[in-house]
Amino acid sequence: MEKRTFQNLDVESSLLGFGCMRFPLDKNGKIDEPLAEQMMDDAMAAGVTYYDTAVPYHEGSSEPFVGRVLEKYPRESYLLATKLPCWDVNDKSDVRRLFDMQMKKLNKDYFDFYLLHALDLGRFRKMRDLGVIEECEKLKAEGKIRFLGFSFHDNYEAFEEMIAYRKWDFCQLQINYMDQNDQAGLKGLKLAESLGVPVIVMEPVKGGQLAVLPDDVKTPFEKLDSTKSASSWALRWVASQPNVKVILSGMSTPAQVSDNLNTFTNFKPLTQEEFAAVDEVMHNLKARVKNGCTACRYCMPCPAGVDIPGNFAHWNGYGMYENRETALRGWKNNMPEEKQAKNCIGCGKCETVCPQQLHIREDLKQVQATFDGLLKE
Repeated sequence: MEKRTFQNLDVESSLLGFGCMRFPLDKNGKIDEPLAEQMMDDAMAAGVTYYDTAVPYHEGSSEPFVGRVLEKYPRESYLLATKLPCWDVNDKSDVRRLFDMQMKKLNKDYFDFYLLHALDLGRFRKMRDLGVIEECEKLKAEGKIRFLGFSFHDNYEAFEEMIAYRKWDFCQLQINYMDQNDQAGLKGLKLAESLGVPVIVMEPVKGGQLAVLPDDVKTPFEKLDSTKSASSWALRWVASQPNVKVILSGMSTPAQVSDNLNTFTNFKPLTQEEFAAVDEVMHNLKARVKNGCTACRYCMPCPAGVDIPGNFAHWNGYGMYENRETALRGWKNNMPEEKQAKNCIGCGKCETVCPQQLHIREDLKQVQATFDGLLKE
C-alpha cells in the first residue's frame, strides 16, 4: 500500500483513505453493516490506515458504525478523522458539547484528524468570530485532537483568506481532473504547498462521475491500458499532484474496494503520456456539454421561478457523463419541481440579458424532455 508522510506532523498514512459516507445499503436504506464491515476489514488488511467519517453521513449512523468496526483494531493502527458540524454551532460552548457527543458515538478517546466541516467564507467567518477555532485548539491541547484542519467548499479567494488565518495542520480540498479550476482548484493546492499545509483530497472521482465514462470518451485510456478502470486513472491523476497526502474514496461495493486497493498497492505516478491521455479525456467530456451556460446568473431571477442555471447544470452533467443514476439522483434531490424547466412561460426575458446568447427557452424544453425521458426508462 502506497504511503505518504505528513512531514510537518510526523505521521504517515496510506495514500488511499476510506471515505465513510457511501457504504452499501440494505433494503431499508440503512448501512448494510455486514457487507460494509467486510469492506473495511479488507481495506485494513491491505494497509489502508485512514478512515474519514462525519456527523451527517448516512443520516447520523456512519460515526457509530465506524467506531464499532474499528474497535477490533489497536487504536494506534489507524488514523480516524471526523468533523465538527459547523452549521450546528451558534456559540463556542456548542463545540465541546458536539465534540463530546462524537466521542461517545465513535467510542474513542481522541481523534487523529478533526475538521471544521464544509467551510465556505461566511461559515468560516462565523466560526472565527465565535471563537470556535480557539475552542478546538483547547481540545487539541488536552490531547483529544491530534491535528486540526478544515474541509473547503468555496472559491479560491475564500480559500486564500481561510488558509492564511492560522497555521493549519492540514486542509481538505475537492480535486479531480474535471474540476482543476473549480473551488480552490490546483491553484489552491499550490498555495497550500507553499504555506506548508498538507492536503487531503475529496471527490477525486467527482462523486462517481469519472468512474464510468462513455465509450467514445475513454478511448485515450483504452489505447494505453485497457485493463485499468476509469476510476484508477482519476485516482492516479490526483495522486500524481504535489502535496497530496491522502485521497478519500467513498467506496460503495467490494469491487470498488478491490479496484482501489489494486491501484494503490501497485501505485505508479502518471507518465507524461498518461497525463496527456487524461487531458484528452477531459476535453472529450467537455465537448459533450449541451450548452455553454457559465452560471453567471444574469438571467435570474426568472419571472416563473425557474432555476435556469441549475437546470442547465444538470443537463450538461448528464450530457458529459451519460450517467443516468447520478443524473436522476441530482435532479430529484436538488431540483425542486417549482424550479424545473417545465415552468418556463416563454417570456424571453432571460435571452435578452444572456452574455452567451443562448437559446434559453428552447434549451429548457430540451432539459425537461431529457429528464422526463430518463424518469420513464
